[in-house]
Amino acid sequence: MEDKVIKAFQDSISVKEKFAKENAVLIIEVSKLIANAFNDSKKAMLFGNGGSACDASHIASEFINRLKKDRPGLPAIALNTDIAVLTAIANDYDYSEIFARQIKTLAVPGDIAIAISTSGISKNILKAVDAAKKKGLKIVALTGMNGDKLASKSDFTFVVPSDDTQRIQETHITLGHVLCQMVEEILFEVPRKRTRR
Repeated sequence: MEDKVIKAFQDSISVKEKFAKENAVLIIEVSKLIANAFNDSKKAMLFGNGGSACDASHIASEFINRLKKDRPGLPAIALNTDIAVLTAIANDYDYSEIFARQIKTLAVPGDIAIAISTSGISKNILKAVDAAKKKGLKIVALTGMNGDKLASKSDFTFVVPSDDTQRIQETHITLGHVLCQMVEEILFEVPRKRTRR
């Protein structure tokens, strides 16, 4: 049993290390994209199913509240949190519309859509991305190595090099923390004053 525990952690570390090496430049690029959107009074709209819904809520909360710096809140919405809205849309229209309808209603051009899907094939995620495109949003996708369908619809795609849902989700939430940290540093880093010698 101990071997299985250690292997699980080693596998998670290995996937994250590979992901970081492959995506460091893209992480900086997307961090700047999100920071610029916030600077322009735009918002981030995050959405996902199951564990990815939890990740969307978690990342949105870090933007709205704080991660490392004591700073103003940043406008982010997790579209999977309002149970009245979700059930009304699912009941009156279709479950595949639960995120798309919110984007059609709440999004404005210049907002950032952050779609989180380990599989990259969830209908409600793909419909939401299509709706976001039509509204003029930039699409950031977080997926796994089989997520080609979602990747093909996105402007920026983070692909975790694994087909194991657990490893993908563990990497996604780490990525969310790093993106938030980088955005904080871009927007709120105070330049150090040079000291005379």
